[in-house]
Amino acid sequence: MEEAYLDLAQKILTEGHYKNDRTQTGTYSIFGYQMRFDLSQGFPLLTTKKVPFGLIKSELLWFLKGDTNIRYLLQHHNHIWDEWAFKNYSESNDYHGPDMTDFGHRQLTDPAFATAYHEQKNLFCEQILNDEKFAAKYGELGNVYGKQWRAWCTSQGDTIDQIKNVINQIKTTPDSRRMIVTAWNPEDVPTAALPPCHTMFQFYVADGKLSCQLYQRSGDVFLGVPFNIASYALLTALIAKEVGLEVGEFIHTLGDAHIYSNHVDQVKEQLTRTPRSAPTLKLNPAKSSIFDYDVTDIQLENYDPYPAIKAPVAV
Repeated sequence: MEEAYLDLAQKILTEGHYKNDRTQTGTYSIFGYQMRFDLSQGFPLLTTKKVPFGLIKSELLWFLKGDTNIRYLLQHHNHIWDEWAFKNYSESNDYHGPDMTDFGHRQLTDPAFATAYHEQKNLFCEQILNDEKFAAKYGELGNVYGKQWRAWCTSQGDTIDQIKNVINQIKTTPDSRRMIVTAWNPEDVPTAALPPCHTMFQFYVADGKLSCQLYQRSGDVFLGVPFNIASYALLTALIAKEVGLEVGEFIHTLGDAHIYSNHVDQVKEQLTRTPRSAPTLKLNPAKSSIFDYDVTDIQLENYDPYPAIKAPVAV
């Protein structure tokens, strides 16, 4: 199952076009790619490097709560959205620390700057946790996934709970071709900290199984895509349990699939490793609604990965 991901990484290294990007880091990129994962064969969390499942769980539950403030994530020791919130703060008039401009490049070439950056970001996170007013102002990321999934704003000023609606559709009209959740709202894109990368997903019911297909406009193949695969596989499993179906496939369709230029060595190292058996997902049988889960209700068994491979996040 993991070979589908490794084949994508190898294809980008072999055939990718070098392109500049918003972060000015540079990428090797291909356009239009699809991977398929049979969820009945195990949970698709990569084994060729350790992927922190705890972060995936807490991020997905954050989305499902409709939350868009990083405070919940920090309370669960999840720092994967810090950089975008900290960037907004470091560019504001309230920030009085050292200049953090262009930190995506400078932290790679200037050790003193990297140390200062992490010190300032840690102080920022502590203030988010300890100061509700500060968190309300600088922990907020705008209309990112949680808002779009749970409280999509209509032109009439109403909101639509897309997740509740799609679960109801699966229960009542499982043959529908309209079981879709979208996060891409052109009106909100200019104000979002990071416009949605995973833009829409669709469910499909057949033979007593629930499948999900994600369209992702942009995929950071080394750091982001392993999280996306596991997150949507988990979402599919949670919904399947609620609606009384078995899991089917997770189908991952990518637009711009890319490897950042400063991740190439890490990808090459990962490709030298032979995949191990996929772990097994265990969900608390006492929980029935997708909205009732806590991180402790979601566990993996027999996850035996190779060591993690670190790489910088491009912001």
